[in-house]
Amino acid sequence: MSGDMEAGGVGWHEAEVASAGLPDKRLARRLQRLLDQMSASPGQPVPAACGDWAATKAAYRFFDNPRVTEHGVLAGHFAATAMRCAASEEPILILQDTTEFIYNRARPGKIGFTKTINAGHYKAGQPNVVTLCGMLMHSSLAVTVKGTPLGLTAAKFWTRTKFKGTLALKRHVNPTRVPIEEKESYRWLENLRQSMALVGAPERCVHVADRESDIYELFCLAQDLGTRFLVRVQTNRLAAAPADAEPEHGAHRVFAQLAAAPWTGRHCVRIGQDETACVHVKFAAIETLPPVGKQKRYSPQLLTYIQALAIDPPADRPPIDWKLVTNLPVGDLAAAVEKLEWYALRWKAEVFHKVMKSGCRAEESRLETAERLAKFLALIAVISWRIFFLTMSARAKPEAEPETVLTPAEIATLESIDAARAKPRILRRTFATYLIQIAMLGGYLARNHDPPPGNVVVWRGLSRLNDIALGIAIGTRRKCG
Repeated sequence: MSGDMEAGGVGWHEAEVASAGLPDKRLARRLQRLLDQMSASPGQPVPAACGDWAATKAAYRFFDNPRVTEHGVLAGHFAATAMRCAASEEPILILQDTTEFIYNRARPGKIGFTKTINAGHYKAGQPNVVTLCGMLMHSSLAVTVKGTPLGLTAAKFWTRTKFKGTLALKRHVNPTRVPIEEKESYRWLENLRQSMALVGAPERCVHVADRESDIYELFCLAQDLGTRFLVRVQTNRLAAAPADAEPEHGAHRVFAQLAAAPWTGRHCVRIGQDETACVHVKFAAIETLPPVGKQKRYSPQLLTYIQALAIDPPADRPPIDWKLVTNLPVGDLAAAVEKLEWYALRWKAEVFHKVMKSGCRAEESRLETAERLAKFLALIAVISWRIFFLTMSARAKPEAEPETVLTPAEIATLESIDAARAKPRILRRTFATYLIQIAMLGGYLARNHDPPPGNVVVWRGLSRLNDIALGIAIGTRRKCG
């Protein structure tokens, strides 16, 4: 069986900490114990997940230990992700995205800040500008082309001591003249480089990201590393003049050349459960020039631009208008449509962050410093990945054996629950059947026309499943006399 399924069987906690970058075995055992405790109670605070004062105190000591780092916590998961990527035969999509975790603290300076917002107006009409306390996470999530998450390949946690918006900075300095290494956006390049060092097969990987990653330095780094990228465009860059262009036209831009290209065809994409949208599709290979202030450092790139524009869009929402740039070969409509479908999977990164925030309630932690929160969020990321992995694996390979994904304890508990029913529900021994039983514990109705279970009912079901397993274990230990 391919590696996109071999991730949750016997002792999944052990697999995710086997190569943990922690300084001694005691810390590795504590990490495994914390994974076990907190994955059994997703969304519960640390004291509730640990169960008693001794275990809670050990958890807090772990997060406060200066020898423990967030990358040490994730090192084992990174190694396991690399193994799953190597075992998968499909192209690997590396989804990069940034998210914020907001906290309410009496002393926010111990954590730091993310951004400022306008929280309304005072009575006198003055704007009420509020600086939010919190942390930021930039993650790279490896998924298959079917959408199964294989795990994180890179992650960066940081906070800001003082936040100034981009518009405020532009008043003092031209951003295009600042080296990328001095910008916060350098994280896109760092994650790309770390992901390629981890996976070790750059030719198989495609880095997919939204408009924030439309950075010329990232395009050049991908070429240097021999990997591919697929990025949504926001900057109308300079382009070399076509051979048939008139000289008096002067400088040319990418959007103008893309607009001049003919539409290649149309494609229908599914939106939600019962709705489809049709889009016109075109593509063009354009020689793209670096920004004016960086033309001595970087060379022109021959990149392919793809545009998808909605046909007769509904009036109640903005029309689909995607402009993508890639260094992948695109020679016909089928290849362009394939890249559009790959970019649509970028939303999986947003779903992963939602699982961290809503399912594992990462923003409800009461830890008081940025260092402790970074380690906590790294741990929560592994637990959130497993919930997401279970949900998507049942859709990608529903006929797989449950042992390839679930632990023996989870399978035994589900079978015990089913044996106690007057009418059994587990009629086929497949992973999809077992996951439905987990989801039903979380409120999934399993009607004939219901969509497959989502992350919400899965994380609720896992929490109840572990409570039931504890009850069964207590019952079997009780002696009758």
